[in-house]
Amino acid sequence: MRRSFTVALERYGYEMKAAADGLSGLELFRGESFDLLVLDVMLPGLDGIGLCRRVRETSLVPVLMMSARGDGLDVVAGLEAGADDYVVKPVDTYVLVARIRSLLRRATYAPAPVPGAGAGGEQATGPAPSEGETLVFGDLSIDTAGMEVFVAGDPVALTPTELKLLLEFAARPGVVLERHTLLRDVWEYGWDGDSRVVDLCVQRLRRKLGRERIETVRGFGYKLRR
Repeated sequence: MRRSFTVALERYGYEMKAAADGLSGLELFRGESFDLLVLDVMLPGLDGIGLCRRVRETSLVPVLMMSARGDGLDVVAGLEAGADDYVVKPVDTYVLVARIRSLLRRATYAPAPVPGAGAGGEQATGPAPSEGETLVFGDLSIDTAGMEVFVAGDPVALTPTELKLLLEFAARPGVVLERHTLLRDVWEYGWDGDSRVVDLCVQRLRRKLGRERIETVRGFGYKLRR
């Protein structure tokens, strides 16, 4: 499967490097620079979840987890370890490529200007905060030009997915965003996706920004407190 995916993705124009086990993958990752990692959960030696945790100790590179159990603990464990998204084996190449493209777009994401945006993050509508604006919500500040986030003046490292999710909330402070809306706008799912990716990414944001910053509205979704 590793060989077949490598060949298939090279045909789409991607430069690929592959490793047969987790420890070899970690060594390869540390020795070179990568734009994205695709990790299988069931790797020999160091499994994909452990490898993802080791990667997250030093890097915010986008991670796509591959699991044979779509409704099992593997998915939750992978997302909790810091993966940005997951696919379930067997997976068609075009689905894998679509997820990879989405992750790469997030990694180079820059918010588009929103006409009529107010100062201090008081935006009611629009897909993203205005370019070059600093948004402030209590002790949380977001520099949308430098793509930097600070809590009480201290920088906070966010993965591309976490940052884009936060920007979606910051564009509509106080407005409830439903899970399917976030799946569409952040993960770019054109179909009904797994809402666990939203829930677990929100949990990771809460750990980094403060648990009270993003409020759960039961039965609907989440909102950023002003």
